[in-house]
Amino acid sequence: MLEASQFVGPARRQGFDFWAGVPCSFLTPFINYTIGDEGLTYISAANEGDAVAMATGAALGGRRSVAMMQNSGLGNAVSPLTSLNYVFRIPVLLIITLRGEPGRPDEPQHELMGQITPQLLETMRIPWGWFPDRAEHVEAALQAAVDYMDSNGRPYALVMKKGMVSPYPLGAAPGFEQPGCAAVEDSDTHAAKPPSRHAVLQELVASTAVDETVLIASTGFCGRELYAIADRPNQLYMVGSMGCASSLALGLASVRPDRKIIVVDGDGAALMRMGNMATAGAYGGRNFYHLLLDNHVHESTGGQATVSPAVDFASIARACGYQSVLGATAGSRDFAGFLQADAPAFMSIETGRGVPQGLPRPSVKPAEVARRLMRTMAVETTWASGQ
Repeated sequence: MLEASQFVGPARRQGFDFWAGVPCSFLTPFINYTIGDEGLTYISAANEGDAVAMATGAALGGRRSVAMMQNSGLGNAVSPLTSLNYVFRIPVLLIITLRGEPGRPDEPQHELMGQITPQLLETMRIPWGWFPDRAEHVEAALQAAVDYMDSNGRPYALVMKKGMVSPYPLGAAPGFEQPGCAAVEDSDTHAAKPPSRHAVLQELVASTAVDETVLIASTGFCGRELYAIADRPNQLYMVGSMGCASSLALGLASVRPDRKIIVVDGDGAALMRMGNMATAGAYGGRNFYHLLLDNHVHESTGGQATVSPAVDFASIARACGYQSVLGATAGSRDFAGFLQADAPAFMSIETGRGVPQGLPRPSVKPAEVARRLMRTMAVETTWASGQ
């Protein structure tokens, strides 16, 4: 097992001083290390395609650059890798984690991607090698990457398996601040300590009836905490597909006007697919409710900062055409008012960081969660029968 410094040090000597990425638990040591190293640049991207594009821009400016991502997000990066890097022959080093490795237990959303990651890279004509598992192998792996990148002007990938890098703690100041940018807020928003995500979700559950609402929770702790509070048949817990909860909810809302469809989003997920807010504002009907729980970090991958402190989500929602945009103070969350507001409706709540001890993962499989929700809404289809 490597220490983060045993890879980053040699990479720096090869000139790799610009890093961009989307958090993954396998990548946490690298992200934490590069954030804390003043000699390196690290940018937390909203999605994997953005990470590749950022790294490509740095390469265009003469920097050796790295784009890091989980393999489940490789699909987000297909467009820039094939239509930017390939066409313009601009090389970046890709570090791609192998979730869903065949023969190793993992979450269900990673199963297929774990099997096809090498073939996807080969289809995109991106040569790849295994990420080194020993310090003495690092130089050779980096040299192979540099040799290819320099001779071909195109990306090279290192695929990282689980447990290859030792943990590295995040520094004491993970927050993002934009100089000269003051957030617009209700006067009482910070009058008290922000509520926990768990407390907010408990209030939401108490305010929603099973036969009248559907709750779609974003990837990560939103879904896990909602499941722990009450595993109800009107709830769906997204796995993988980060950022896509709002678009899933929008599609469901458009065909089931008899139910109030509530998407419980996180700031990292909302930033990843912010463009869907414009689609929701334009197409969201009178039953689409968008609840954003904003704690300013990617909490499920170690607490790396998002850029949400510099983003006025409420103003974005207004500009995108949401009919109602509500705020919440630290001590007051009017879910009754939110769910009676003209929709599409948006509500943002700042929450504290932290999760309950022993937080479980849903024991019900994702496919059954979906079928259960369909049964709750009395939906019958040929494709779902027998599965």
